[in-house]
Amino acid sequence: MPADLKEILSELERLLQPARFQDYCVNGLQVPGPASIQRIATGVSANIDLFERAVAERADLLLVHHGLFWGDGVRAIDETLARRLRILFENGIALAAEHLPLDAHPEIGNNALLARALSGTDLQPFAPHRGEPIGFIARLPGDGLALEDLLERVADITAREPQLYGAGPERVARLAVVSGAGADYLGQARQAGADALLTGEVSERSPADAREASLHLIAGGHHATETLGIRALGEHLAERFAVEHVFIDVSNSV
Repeated sequence: MPADLKEILSELERLLQPARFQDYCVNGLQVPGPASIQRIATGVSANIDLFERAVAERADLLLVHHGLFWGDGVRAIDETLARRLRILFENGIALAAEHLPLDAHPEIGNNALLARALSGTDLQPFAPHRGEPIGFIARLPGDGLALEDLLERVADITAREPQLYGAGPERVARLAVVSGAGADYLGQARQAGADALLTGEVSERSPADAREASLHLIAGGHHATETLGIRALGEHLAERFAVEHVFIDVSNSV
């Protein structure tokens, strides 16, 4: 039985509380679509490849982590944006995005899910963004995980080999997690007593920063560290509203 789009959007507001965050993007509905939703597709980033695959999956609503509209909004529609919007409009697909609210959620957020997938416990909020924490610090099992074991587990979760920088202890007992582009939280991770910071991608200065902070900096891939939350959000909505859900993973090496 179809679900009402307005009710789905209300559930996103209730669950993720996007108004708490001063985000870089528009959270919630970005492109209108059908009022009734039978099939939800989820993916990490809004782009033509994802849109075309959502069409093939007969999605009525596409829910992403990285949406189309960022910063101060659109002042002009260029050819690429026009192509993207045309696919959505011509195929009757609504587009919604949830960015920092999904990173921060303690149950189905990217960072909490990453930490728990690594057997992390005692999750503590970490990495404030304009007053609201978006990451977590977790305690790893026993006296911590050997660095090689931790890297193997990260590779299993992300389906890619992580990059390692810095110089931390042989065993990682406290792990800070900020998915995506979270390398600038290295200093805060050190102050909080973490042995390593797991993020997605790093900047040019990050290797030196990590080495000088005596921390391990693990880069698991921006895209790869942000698949868990959007998939879990789609599964939550499918169960809540008795609709179909499909996660579409468009490969991205970054």
